[in-house]
Amino acid sequence: MAHGRIFNFSAGPSMMPEEVLQKAGEEMLNFGGSGMSVMEMSHRSKVYDNIIVETEAKARQVMGIPDNYKVLFMHGGATGQFAALAMNLMPRTGKADYAITGNFSKNAADEAKKYGTVNIAATSADRNFAYIPAQDALTLDKEASYFHYCMNNTIFGTKWDYVPDAGDVPVVSDVSSCILSEPVDVSKFGLLYAGAQKNMGPAGLAFVVIREDLAGGAYPYTPKILDYAVMIKNSSMYNTPPTYSIYIMGEILKWVEKMGGLTEMKRYNTEKAAHLYDFLDNSKFFASTVDREARSLMNVTFKTSSEELDAKFVKEATAAGFVNLKGHRSVGGMRASIYNAMPMEGTKELAAFMAKFEKENG
Repeated sequence: MAHGRIFNFSAGPSMMPEEVLQKAGEEMLNFGGSGMSVMEMSHRSKVYDNIIVETEAKARQVMGIPDNYKVLFMHGGATGQFAALAMNLMPRTGKADYAITGNFSKNAADEAKKYGTVNIAATSADRNFAYIPAQDALTLDKEASYFHYCMNNTIFGTKWDYVPDAGDVPVVSDVSSCILSEPVDVSKFGLLYAGAQKNMGPAGLAFVVIREDLAGGAYPYTPKILDYAVMIKNSSMYNTPPTYSIYIMGEILKWVEKMGGLTEMKRYNTEKAAHLYDFLDNSKFFASTVDREARSLMNVTFKTSSEELDAKFVKEATAAGFVNLKGHRSVGGMRASIYNAMPMEGTKELAAFMAKFEKENG
């Protein structure tokens, strides 16, 4: 790693591509000859308008977003969208389906209960969210306004390997911790949303892709800042958007494109994660905490045989330059978040460190 940087396995805010950070540093005082930082410029200025327009265009290109979908840059992260999507989409029937496969999908469902009737279409809570429910296990309501699920479960280290079929009911997904990591067929969804701070840029930005026919039916009491129709009409500029985060997101999209696009990102991420999963599958000391078929490429969760050894591992790993490996309190053990910007070198060296720790403590 260059510049004395460490391998940061944080679940978010997380590592960003070094070349993006370097470019941002070079442009910090004077962006594009404007004589000012992107942080300082008016969001209404011509120079900033070019940034946000270019970022949207690059997102559409990289993600293959169809023309009948609107792209929005909003405040409040994914948690803000838990309320926004319910207030905007729930009014159609007053009901919605939620699959609960982790902490964030549960939080989303709890928030939605304020605005209508929530049907729990499926849950994996019976085994502490170690698996993903199959399509035939979903109990769907044909009168639901939408079906919601969290595609990648950051805390528990699982990912849906299929897009649920909800019939004529629009599918909504929180893709915060897997967006830009692999190709996604946007046309299968009514709405996708993500907090930027895992794979897209700095914290503070919520990225929303919504099929245009789903906007415009919000509850009358919906705050304008959370009303999709208002945000669409104002091109995400009803008030000052998270300007700097949008600029960085644009640079990250260019980096993803330079890396070969989403197909190449999936290949790269699969190879990167394999260093850890292959080691875990052959270890008699460490163990994966989730079912093999539900494994996330972004968040690898594992543990030893005791909490004492887990704590010792985290402490020694931190001293060796592998930071933020402590698992979430609801799972325990360890979690290595290996988003797009984590280099191949990071998972290779972590796997080697795990082998050394096992040899010394097994």
